[in-house]
Amino acid sequence: MNPNYEAVIGLEVHAQLLTGTKIFCGCSTEFGNPPNTNVCPVCLGHPGVLPVLNKKVVDFSIMMGLATNCKINHNSIFARKNYFYPDLPKGYQISQFEKPVCEHGFVELETGEGIKKVRIKRIHMEEDAGKSIHDTGESTLVDLNRTGVPLIEIVSEPDISTPAEAAAYLKKIHQLVTYLEICDGNMEEGSLRCDANISVRPKNQREFGTRTEVKNMNSFRNVERAIAYEIERQIDILEDGGTIEQETLLWNADAGKAVSMRGKEEAHDYRYFPEPDLVPVLISQNWIDEIKTALPELPGKRKQRFIDEYGLPGYDANVLTSEKAIADYFEKVVRKTNHYKTASNWVMGDVAAYINENKIDISNFPVSPGNLAKLINLIHENVISGKIAKEIFPEMIKTNKDPAIIVEEKNLVQITDSGELEEIVKKVLAANPSQVEQFKAGKEKVFGFFVGQVMRETKGKANPKLVNEILRKELSK
Repeated sequence: MNPNYEAVIGLEVHAQLLTGTKIFCGCSTEFGNPPNTNVCPVCLGHPGVLPVLNKKVVDFSIMMGLATNCKINHNSIFARKNYFYPDLPKGYQISQFEKPVCEHGFVELETGEGIKKVRIKRIHMEEDAGKSIHDTGESTLVDLNRTGVPLIEIVSEPDISTPAEAAAYLKKIHQLVTYLEICDGNMEEGSLRCDANISVRPKNQREFGTRTEVKNMNSFRNVERAIAYEIERQIDILEDGGTIEQETLLWNADAGKAVSMRGKEEAHDYRYFPEPDLVPVLISQNWIDEIKTALPELPGKRKQRFIDEYGLPGYDANVLTSEKAIADYFEKVVRKTNHYKTASNWVMGDVAAYINENKIDISNFPVSPGNLAKLINLIHENVISGKIAKEIFPEMIKTNKDPAIIVEEKNLVQITDSGELEEIVKKVLAANPSQVEQFKAGKEKVFGFFVGQVMRETKGKANPKLVNEILRKELSK
């Protein structure tokens, strides 16, 4: 990025809420049903029908407001946002404008320069629109299953300065909604969607530049790529003496560029007015307090507890608490073993590698937390070595057998008999006299060669600590 300019970025994040029914009617919100089957006269906007607010949507909105340090408004109203599009059957969307449910919050991001606070301008409730399907030849098809599915829109202030910060902010929002279990966070299916408002200005200029909006970013990586592209595009235009047009652009991930979609709308373009068919939402302090009491442990607190309770380094605690499901799995492991750091290493290492390679959720990981804990205990009880544990692990993935049974079946119990190991060490040293001479002449790294030879002789079953002790003793003679 040109050092003479700085970017000003704000994100609008839509989170689809995990309610069983839609925001204003009793239709199912289940994803993947046949087109136009999760519909009724209310969500289709038939004449004379009246919306009824789903209380669970308000509960979830308050939860997110509390998790992002927002003020919860005791009096909140709905508004009609008017625009005409084929997948919006009423010709307007029920949303919130003047009095949203939550306002004036913030989240904190960990960056290379320290903690960065990003303010939350507002969180409001609204209904989703349907889906237009354009890739069916010359026709556009409309699926209205998604119409009326409840959303919260989380709008940040323009406090974000770089594409990396934007991705970190979105990850934070994703982390919070999944910890609260109010949204599954699936960006590919559109459960979590992000639009970015971007402008650039010369360094030290106070006034904002003309902003554009970029849509259609369905991953953290694409958010970062799209924002970086748009920043560079705007700087290039300004450097060439041009002006930025206020417009909405669609990100094309395959082409690696954003293409113009339409002129950028302002609030007045939507002709907002209060929704006449819904009464104001009155939220008592008791209601807020009840939800606050029932909130789950949030990632920041959980990370600190992992450091305090399990003695983990900050890095480990951060990785383990990045996703609620991973943190839950780790905690189930350490209920059965007190070797916390080893458990952390296994979950962050071998378990995470398998999950990432196979693109599965940890809830589908075939090794139970109890069996992983047993494997860790076998290592610390000197029944098996760490090397043997790595060989047993793939077998556990295949069968989810108790590791002790696999050790017995494959005769992998660690050799801890010092007499037996002494004989093997002597045999190895006798077979490698030139290396013995090199070691005695001060070539210390030959020691690793001897350890490797002993391990080869014992097929990895020798106790490494004991092998080291016996080798040192024999070599010092």
